[in-house]
Formats: sequence, structure tokens, C-alpha cells
Amino acid sequence: MTARVCIVGAGPVGVVAAIACARKGMRVTLFEAERQIDRSPRAATTHPSTLEMLAELGLLEEFQSLGLVARYFQFWDGATKTLVAEFDHEVLRGETPYPYVVQTEQHKLSEIGLRRLSAISNAEVRLGTSVTGVAQEAGSVRVTVAGSGGEEQHAFDYVIGCDGGRSTVRKSLNIDFEGYTWPERFLVLTTLFDFQSALGCCSRSYISDPEEWTNLFKVTGDDLKGRWRAVFPARENETDDEAFSEGSVRRRLRKLCEEHPMELVAHRNIYRVHQRVAQSFRKGRVFLAGDAAHVNNPVGGLGLNCGIHDAMELAETLDSVASGKAGEELLDRYERRRRPINIEFVQQQTVANKKRLEERDPRLRQAHFDELRRTVAAPAQHKRFLMRTSLIESVRRALEID
Repeated sequence: MTARVCIVGAGPVGVVAAIACARKGMRVTLFEAERQIDRSPRAATTHPSTLEMLAELGLLEEFQSLGLVARYFQFWDGATKTLVAEFDHEVLRGETPYPYVVQTEQHKLSEIGLRRLSAISNAEVRLGTSVTGVAQEAGSVRVTVAGSGGEEQHAFDYVIGCDGGRSTVRKSLNIDFEGYTWPERFLVLTTLFDFQSALGCCSRSYISDPEEWTNLFKVTGDDLKGRWRAVFPARENETDDEAFSEGSVRRRLRKLCEEHPMELVAHRNIYRVHQRVAQSFRKGRVFLAGDAAHVNNPVGGLGLNCGIHDAMELAETLDSVASGKAGEELLDRYERRRRPINIEFVQQQTVANKKRLEERDPRLRQAHFDELRRTVAAPAQHKRFLMRTSLIESVRRALEID
């Protein structure tokens, strides 16, 4: 019997899960509450381990054509405006066919995926249809949805909740979202100013500063002409109006580069940042993936990548069970693999990344810089560092968990 799979949420994780399941012959229905994909600036870095998965699904060529290939990333001392260390993904050649990251906006992956799904006969996409409840029954899951035609109920063999940090699916299952929220919010300023020409930095740079760190990176934009995103910590008591004010924006951007013209600022965004992991990634026939299962600060660009890894793992697992190659007990392996991997490689790493950038103690800052310099200068350590940050190590470690 062909497995019926419901996927909730048409962000990149949901779309990848839908394509991966449909390609394995499952009957897929994808529900998305919004009528169109959210195009606001969100995740933008796709690591080598994830590029391999997109290639497997036949998505990489088009995705990469809409993005920026970034071989290097740098750490800078913002206080002195000096380069501390430059890492080169080329040291991963031999470990991956893609020794680089692709920087492009996450909505492009969703849009590419939705176009692909529209051509797959065993996949149905329903935009503007929100899932309002999930209830388990003997041998199936009843999903309640609300759309333009009113309320409906559908039965599925499996449900994958990819519906974000405020996941309705997770709440329907009464699964705790364990962790904490950072006291300061993150401010994102998108600008057409070319920081690479002005500062000599590369297209992905982390700027450590005891007063106000910055994550600075380039994306292509919808016009493919390129724009830069600068991520700053907002003050704990800073209001939206204060953060978005001309004076505040000018101060932050001109601290990076005094010549920054204000008319080039294209977008301003501010959001709360969390480090949380669902207490369980599975309850019966319902699974959580991506932000529904785990959220983290964006320093290092790891969260979305880990979510796509969840989706690929889950498609493989469901296929093994649905096709009779494995028994139902294999479903437990999804949580055994994905939950500890997220904690070790994403939660711990992103917290360490943020602390490295915001460190105020002069001795500890210098120790971080010295360690980065030593790491980049020693080939074996340089490669080991990138195996971890590219999540190649996490993918291999997951496969070792039975």
C-alpha cells in the first residue's frame, strides 16, 4: 500500500521533505497556511553537506544559479578593523563535491521546490490552507485544516510538522519546546552598499566586537545584483522604532564603514532569537522537522541546514518502513539520530559562535583570536574545523547511530 504523507509548512524544510517523499513514491499532500511564500530576509547560507542533498533531489543546479558561491569566510576584530583568520572550504575537496557554501535567500529554495512539486503526479500542494489540529487514531492520523472552503478533515499514514518555531503540530502533540530565549533581539539591515570593495572583507564575515558584534554577508537578491546583510545585536531595551531610526541605522552601518550612504539601505528587520529543542521529535505517526523541532541563533548559518537534514533522514526512514524493508521500530531511529545531533552540532556550536563574537574580556578575546589563527595555519585543524562547521561531520555521525 502506498503511504499517505501530510507535510505541514512550505518553507524550505517542508518543500524538501515533500519532494524527497514524493520521489520515493509516497502520496504527499503539502499544506501551507499562507497564500504565498514569505520573502522576508531569513536564512541564507547553504553548507556543503546540504548542497549534496539538494543535488540528490535534482534541485542544486537551479538553486545555485540563483545564489552566490562562497569559498571563504573570515573572522575580523571589529575593534581594530583587522583580519584575524580566513577559512577556505577548498580544504574539503575530496570530502565533498561542493567545497563551498551557496548564499541565497531561503524563499528561493521554497519557490524552486514548489515548482518541482507541481509537476509530480503523486504530490498535492495546498497554499492558503492552515492545519488547525492533529489527532492520532489507530493506524492513521486525522488532520484538520481550514481554508477558503471552510474546515476539512483528512486521514494520513504519517504527518511531518515543518511549520516553524510556533508549530501547531508540536503544540497539538503537547511536546515541550525546551531551552531559552536570548535577552537581546537581532537587528538585520539589508543594504546595496558593497562592503567587499570598501573593507576588503569576503562575502561572509564574522566581526567580533566587545561593544557590538556584526555578522556581515552578501546574498544575490531577487534581481541577482547582490546586496549585503548586516546582523547586529539590539540593546535589550531597544524598541523597534529606536532600532529602525535613521540615527541608529546610520551609527551601526557607519561603524562598519564611515562612507556608507544611507540611501542604499533596502530593508530593516528585527526578531527574537531562541535556543530551543523539542523534548521529542516524534509522537506515534507524527514527526517534527526543522524549526518545529529546533531553533537557534543564526551565527554560523546552521539551523536551516540541519532542518533539511531532518527532512532527508525522515523521507528515507518512512520509505524503509512503508515499503516493508524495515519494521515500525525503525521510526524511533529518527529521534535517536536527529535530536542529539542538533544539540551537539547546532545548539552548542551556535551558542559558542555568538559568545566568541560578543566576548568582552580582552584576554579571552585574544585567546579566541589566537586559537583561530592556529587553527587556520595547521592544515589538519583547518580541515577538522570546516568538517564541523559545514555539518559534514554531523551527517556522518548520525549514520553511526542505529
